[in-house]
Amino acid sequence: MRHTLKLFTLIALSAVSACAKPAVTQEHTDQADHPIQQSEDQLLDDTIFGICYSGFRKGQHPDRGDGAKNPSESEIFEDLKIILKDTPFRVLRLYDSKKNSETVLKLIKEHDLPFTVMLGAWLSAEVNNPNIPWKPEPFTDEELAENKRANEMEISNAIRLANQYPEIITSVAVGNEALVVWNDHMVPIDSVIKYVLTVKAAVSQPITVADNYDWWATSGTKLAAHLDFVSVHIYPVWEERDIDEGLSYSIANMQRVRNALPDAQLVITEAGWATSAWEFGDRASEAKQTQYFHDLYDWAKQMNITTFFFEAFDESWKGDPNNPYGAEKHWGIYFEDRTPKAVIKTLKD
Repeated sequence: MRHTLKLFTLIALSAVSACAKPAVTQEHTDQADHPIQQSEDQLLDDTIFGICYSGFRKGQHPDRGDGAKNPSESEIFEDLKIILKDTPFRVLRLYDSKKNSETVLKLIKEHDLPFTVMLGAWLSAEVNNPNIPWKPEPFTDEELAENKRANEMEISNAIRLANQYPEIITSVAVGNEALVVWNDHMVPIDSVIKYVLTVKAAVSQPITVADNYDWWATSGTKLAAHLDFVSVHIYPVWEERDIDEGLSYSIANMQRVRNALPDAQLVITEAGWATSAWEFGDRASEAKQTQYFHDLYDWAKQMNITTFFFEAFDESWKGDPNNPYGAEKHWGIYFEDRTPKAVIKTLKD
């Protein structure tokens, strides 16, 4: 989740749930769980909670085939001032190394804003994935080759920005959900490792890869060995859990990752709760987002696990452009017009 161009439908939701649930509900073995608890020095930037930020407003979007329509500098600056004024978040997660992210970094430096950044390097599909639930047209060989060239350019941009803004960028995430079975921008694991090693050799910041908890739990050992920390995504509401199971299911997700990677430093780079969604019905609401936020914060603080809440602002470009009620559009703690949701009042209080 979900800085991506996929169109979520009910069949997609069912497929995600189907692939994740059996692994979570598997019978216990006699082997004891590894402790999830981390030490304070394993917090990222000494921070419990950060926020995911893209900032695309109505009519704006990343490249959807006809070029990106990015927010202006003044719009991004307005967003950063809103986050500073209303929230405790001082660590931002950005998803790519393109113009929009570079503008964020430029403004932070020019105005001496008290933010640090996890910079992303967005990886596009290098192979076709037959497991995508919504069955898009497969990429042609020419498109896959162009994507690979774009990925190499993205890695170069990430390296350039990490070296240009070393005091602001404190970690780099190479790829976002490019490995999990249902994604629409699949990159082979050996290619991801190659990109990781390229970035590690060229920058001083810690390097990670962000992906769904189930992938880390079942397939993550080889990649984790090359990373400074492991970045995990958890979304109970996508897996048909209501708020009464929100925290317990999140903990179960993280326990699976910990059992698979007992020595890894863990960071949650996406966790959130949609406030409106035709896919979720009344499981989506501002009240439930607020509860999940505080439940997760209290647990993350106890466990010393840095967690990035998804996300700062609603983004209507995501998901089906003909369905304004799709879940992908409604994860922000602010509405798209920058008015605050219920959770913001609790942060001020």
